[in-house]
Amino acid sequence: MSTHLFRLFVAGASPRSFRAQQSLEALVAAALPDEREVIEVIDVLERPDLAEEAGVVATPLVVRERPLPTRRVVGDLSDPFRLADALGLDRPLRSISKERPT
Repeated sequence: MSTHLFRLFVAGASPRSFRAQQSLEALVAAALPDEREVIEVIDVLERPDLAEEAGVVATPLVVRERPLPTRRVVGDLSDPFRLADALGLDRPLRSISKERPT
């Protein structure tokens, strides 16, 4: 079993949903290269029950379920460094960029 689990809540197959998924996948690939199957994508339009259970009020929303404690990031997921900080991923992200933007 993977030590990390992220749940990405999106609203439909929109460009915004696609970008959010791409951003999270790129971050996970860079920060956790040895882990597989750690992202679960949930469309709140298809699974409103899961969205309600998770307390989703806006999308896109990433919830880090494992390791505890859980962390939640809502909105723009395009900055990999801010996303990594918010999700508690402190491993080097060299494959995303050589330097952190100022």
